[in-house]
Amino acid sequence: MVIKNALVFTEEGKFVEKDVYVDGERIADTASDSDVIDGTGCYLIPGLMDIHFHGCMGHDFCDATPEALDAMAEYELKNGITSICPASMTLSEESLVHICENAKDYRDSWTPGTKARLCGINLEGPFIAMSKKGAQNPKYVTPPNIDMFQHLIDAGDGLVKLTTIAPETEGAMDFIRHFSKEIRISIGHTDCDYDTAKEAFLAGASHITHLFNAMPPFTHRKPALIGAGFDTEKVTPEIICDGIHIDPSSVRVAFSIFGDDRLILISDSMMATGMENGDYSLGGLAVKVTGRLATLEDGTIAGSATNLMDCVRTAVQKMEIPLESAIKCASINPAKAIGEDKEYGSIKVGKYADLLLLDKDDLALKKVISHGVVVS
Repeated sequence: MVIKNALVFTEEGKFVEKDVYVDGERIADTASDSDVIDGTGCYLIPGLMDIHFHGCMGHDFCDATPEALDAMAEYELKNGITSICPASMTLSEESLVHICENAKDYRDSWTPGTKARLCGINLEGPFIAMSKKGAQNPKYVTPPNIDMFQHLIDAGDGLVKLTTIAPETEGAMDFIRHFSKEIRISIGHTDCDYDTAKEAFLAGASHITHLFNAMPPFTHRKPALIGAGFDTEKVTPEIICDGIHIDPSSVRVAFSIFGDDRLILISDSMMATGMENGDYSLGGLAVKVTGRLATLEDGTIAGSATNLMDCVRTAVQKMEIPLESAIKCASINPAKAIGEDKEYGSIKVGKYADLLLLDKDDLALKKVISHGVVVS
């Protein structure tokens, strides 16, 4: 196929009107006998990649069933998220092994163009600080355990790409040094100070779990994790732009401090995403959802009820983030973070054709293309 007349988001982070060819599953220099898609009045951007979300459509990654992943992946693809790296919760080792095995089986049975591609597993727990557990189940919080984590890696057969750790916990630094060359280690759900966070980054950690949430605040005398992250250029902070987790001013501050080369947009969505208001669960804990707000019984925010495409729209339309920055932070940046950027994350000849057409006026999704297959 050939897509004509659209403003194409280039690898330079700019929009240029040009033709984009797709041959089979990949972007090409040209294509013979092409079907023409008219992109007049639209932006053409890479498919989005959500590397931290828990569920949607009444299902959770931790359900560990093919049916749950099918429903989640179908919803995500229809909403422009062509690649997913779903996150687990703080659960028992047995449950986490089952979750990883289920994800592996789903990956091996995936067919392009039907559902979002599962590109990894994000193990958000259980190696976190009890004081910053957030919506994680305290029953299963445990110190970092190298043998246990290796068991999870083996169960996932190469799918585990991210894990969250509180660096102040016993054994954390040894854990980081042991796994950081294989897995992206993210600092989060932590009460650590600046020096501890900096030590963790020097040991090999390179990511921050949902910036501002479940961590000490940045202050002028105690910069804590956020300051240490800023001072370490390799660190990529996640940020939730659902309009609930972070005030728009703070989102703009984050973009000013870290820049759109480092920030990664995530949804952190839970099973109520795409559903009506009501009572749901997250990691075995009861959650009440009203609009976009999801809370535990004590009022703690428990994930979001917003998908990543809607987070992009919110960032641009309500938070004054440039469209180019928002797209970059939801496509190529997450791809780079989990080692997927050679094949995904940008519109480049040779990469897989995961593409979205968005209406220029309201960013409404007009067409989704997955591995060269027109989904809608």
